[in-house]
Amino acid sequence: MKKSELVYRELLFNAIEKKNNKLTQLELSKKLSISLSTVNNAIKPLVNMGAIQINLRNLRILDIKKILYHWANIRNLKKDIIYSTRIEKPVREIEKTMPDNIIFTAYSGYKIKFNDVPADYSEIYVYGDESIKERFPKNNGIPNLFVLKKDIIMKEITIANLFVDLWNIKEWYSKEFIKSLEAKLHGILE
Repeated sequence: MKKSELVYRELLFNAIEKKNNKLTQLELSKKLSISLSTVNNAIKPLVNMGAIQINLRNLRILDIKKILYHWANIRNLKKDIIYSTRIEKPVREIEKTMPDNIIFTAYSGYKIKFNDVPADYSEIYVYGDESIKERFPKNNGIPNLFVLKKDIIMKEITIANLFVDLWNIKEWYSKEFIKSLEAKLHGILE
C-alpha cells in the first residue's frame, strides 16, 4: 500500500468509525510515521476536489464519499499480493485454519465485521506476511487464497479499507458485497 493510501485510510477511519472530521497534518504524519510533505501531497487531490478543507490549525473532512471513491479508484490490490495459492478445502474451513497474525479483508473481512454474507464466495483475502507459506504451501491451480502485504500500523480492517479492497476485486459477487456495504454506509456517504 502506498503511503498516500495510509493517509486516506486514516482519514476515513477517523471520519467513519470515530466520527471525527477534524485532524491535523502533523497528527497524521506522526501516527503514520511518514513525512509532513507526504501527507500534504496525499491530501492535495482531496482539497482540489472539495473533499477536504485546509484551515489555519487543522483540516476538515467535508466529503467522505469523495475520499472513499478516490482511494478505491487509485488502489492497486494486485500489486499488494505477496503470495497466492490454491487450497482444496471449503472457504469456511480455510478461514478457521488461518494463523492469528493475519487480518481478513474482502469477503471474509466483511463477514466477520458485519456478521453477514450478501453472496457466496470462493476466495479468501488476508493481510499478512510470507510466513503463511508454512501453513499453506504453494499448490497449482487457480488461487483461492491471496495474501496482501500488511503494513506495520494495521491492527484491524477498517470499513474503508474493506470497501476499497472489495472495489478492486473483479469477481461478480464482489459487487453484491459493495452494494451491501454502501447500504450500511448510507447515512455517512450522503
